[in-house]
Amino acid sequence: MSAAKLHHVKTETFDVAARTNTDPKGFVRPVDEYRVEPWGLYMARPADHPQFGYLESWLLPEPGLRVSIFHFRPGFERDQDRYVDVGSFQVDGSVWHSRDHYLDLVVRTGRGTTVEDVDELFAGVAAGLLEPEDAERAVHIALAAVDGIAAHGYDLDAWLSALGMPLSWR
Repeated sequence: MSAAKLHHVKTETFDVAARTNTDPKGFVRPVDEYRVEPWGLYMARPADHPQFGYLESWLLPEPGLRVSIFHFRPGFERDQDRYVDVGSFQVDGSVWHSRDHYLDLVVRTGRGTTVEDVDELFAGVAAGLLEPEDAERAVHIALAAVDGIAAHGYDLDAWLSALGMPLSWR
């Protein structure tokens, strides 16, 4: 892995009361909608990213997943229905905190799931940016998600619904 791909663990803050999302680069973004459920937090907000203009995400502490739909701009569409970050999530009152553990899943509903950024996980551990225990947990989370999604016809939402976490989207 090249040094250019090595990066610190990405952290974000989701302030439900203030309706803001502080992204990994420290930019505070306004949020259109937050919805708190017993199993997680839903967020919908505009994005000023060159490739996508809107972002919807669910933070799911119990399975250790952040499930997102990126609304891509014309010409930047990707062959994915859901993008999943593996990580840890903590709640402090109305503020949620996320810590990304490098591994990502790309879900193509009804067709398959791929695991991405394994090289980043190993590089992060080697550089001391992620504890080995957190990396091991991330691998277990990713493998459990791949198995669960596959067992539900490669439908991530169906798998999570079966776990008692029915997701809804805009």
